[in-house]
Amino acid sequence: MIQLPRSFFFEGGPQAVILMHAYASNSNDVRMLGRYLQRLGYTIYAPMFTGHGTAEPADILTQGSPDAWWRDTKQAIQFLRDRQFTRISIFGLSLGGIFAMRALEEDAHLLGGGSFSSPVIASEKNNLVPEFIKLAKATYQYLKVGDEEQQRRLDWITAHLPDQLVQIRQFSGRVADRLGSIQQPTFVAQGGQDELIDAQKAYALRNALTHSEVSFHYYQDAGHVITVNNAHQQLEQDLTVYLKRIFN
Repeated sequence: MIQLPRSFFFEGGPQAVILMHAYASNSNDVRMLGRYLQRLGYTIYAPMFTGHGTAEPADILTQGSPDAWWRDTKQAIQFLRDRQFTRISIFGLSLGGIFAMRALEEDAHLLGGGSFSSPVIASEKNNLVPEFIKLAKATYQYLKVGDEEQQRRLDWITAHLPDQLVQIRQFSGRVADRLGSIQQPTFVAQGGQDELIDAQKAYALRNALTHSEVSFHYYQDAGHVITVNNAHQQLEQDLTVYLKRIFN
């Protein structure tokens, strides 16, 4: 029996941090960062996006959608407020960063937040389709799905994935249009060697935050998943400085 990833809630002090994971991934993206921040005294909540973290990659397409993931985001904030947390910040990796930014636009009671390697401002340049297919294939091989059935499922994903990516792009476009409304201090981090999205768009994101004090970090030698790759220690240090400032 395989152990499926789940959301996690690491209890610490009265200051809370929400960490949202990437597309076609799960909360393990941010677990190491969550433990690091818990050791500093923060309470950490990392929800799972609908359709993610199952043994069937197609669930992301059949169960998930930008609207569903926005509901997940609002529910994550409410999860903490129901537990009497009032000092909350929200961050997301890649897809998660789009929803973290939307939350900052919509909820003035959040003290801050931001994005890690996130295509908030979209670009034609991305490698999401081949990466999704590669991850799906690896999952089916791990589960020992037969070759014929595996190909049938991969063909279905290949046919339906582009529609969801269009939906995500449209959603991120609406978020990008309202970035100037964010008043809270914002944290933006990007790996310079990002293999999935256009790293240069991070500068456009920074510049669009016209009413926010932006803490901007560009890790030149890092790939996409900066929460776990060679940039993770620097990201942790930079985020520590930012959190001390907004929670002071």
